[in-house]
Amino acid sequence: MKIVLVAGARPNFMKVSAIIDAIQSHNASGGRHIEYRLVHTGQHYDAQMSQTFFTDLGIPKPDVDMEVGSSSHAQQTGEIIKRFEFIMLDEQPDVVLVVGDVNSTIACSLVASKMMYPNPTATLKLLRPRIAHVEAGLRSFDREMPEEVNRVLTDVVSDFLFTTERSAEKNLKKEGIPKDKVHFVGNTMVDSLLKHRKKSQESAILERLGLSHDDKGVPREYGVMTLHRPSNVDDLTCFQPILEALKELSQDMPMVFPVHPRTMKRIQEFHLESNFASLIPQKIGGSGLYCIEPLGYLDFLRLTANAKLVLTDSGGLQEETTILGVPCVTLRENTERPITITQGTNVLAGTMKDQILIHARQQLTHHKKHKRPKFWDGHAGQRIVEILDRSLCGTS
Repeated sequence: MKIVLVAGARPNFMKVSAIIDAIQSHNASGGRHIEYRLVHTGQHYDAQMSQTFFTDLGIPKPDVDMEVGSSSHAQQTGEIIKRFEFIMLDEQPDVVLVVGDVNSTIACSLVASKMMYPNPTATLKLLRPRIAHVEAGLRSFDREMPEEVNRVLTDVVSDFLFTTERSAEKNLKKEGIPKDKVHFVGNTMVDSLLKHRKKSQESAILERLGLSHDDKGVPREYGVMTLHRPSNVDDLTCFQPILEALKELSQDMPMVFPVHPRTMKRIQEFHLESNFASLIPQKIGGSGLYCIEPLGYLDFLRLTANAKLVLTDSGGLQEETTILGVPCVTLRENTERPITITQGTNVLAGTMKDQILIHARQQLTHHKKHKRPKFWDGHAGQRIVEILDRSLCGTS
């Protein structure tokens, strides 16, 4: 069996890393050999947003780097489709495995769904590669989110739908997806977190930023924030109230903001620099908002694990804080990961200043009871590889 693994953005790298580990373990155990090719679309083109993740996670150098880069949704998706077709014709894999909900996910799935090549075991017959979607069935029920459109369309054309939580199975059933295509396997992002959590404690990020201890040797309290969704940062009428809420929260403890390149561009365009105590400081001082450069996986994991509070509009960080037990406030009106609320440490606050402040202060003073969701145990990648091997190679 030959698998093409597709990664395009930071969260994809964490999920693909777990799949690669599982394939390598499968091959080392003497099972039927699985060949794989790693394709990086280059959707995230900044070195800190992609290359450092490959280093931190121990992912081998991609076999193909498409170097698509940033552009509009239509242009980026179209360019990935155009370039990926040549890769498919060259590699002719049995399976195309995509993860998450970015433009790379839907673009490569569409190419694979329309791809046919000769079957070497039968004359005049053609084969279509199977499509496996890792993190299938998640729904925010907000079709104005580009990621929601990507999720729904990818699930429609996929042959294997690997889910992270039970709500995803229910969503797929309502959408008419056949039950035999759906497999509840757990969360590959959690696989990577659990594997690298101990190593991340060796990171010097807290010492480098002056966040490990104060002058009296007491561990410092701080918050972490991430903000990158276009709906939050591209519109000043939305971005400004969020910053005002965060600025008010930061009067009690410093808020550390590893700033996405897109978000930094908007800060400069909207002349919002005055909201921050410092942009790209060497050390974090007292109270206030502090923008720092994007961090590698291990640095960010240690920074998050030791935070008093996390505020984010990211999907993956809702899951990571659930495992880490760190209170999380999601700056959105909805989430496609409801288990992070029902079982995890997450709450939805929306984007209005007053609601952000209310929910953040509640999270700081009243910790939610939480438990680890089923199959968020470090073995999701293994389950995926076993299912593909059993289904396509006929192993028992």
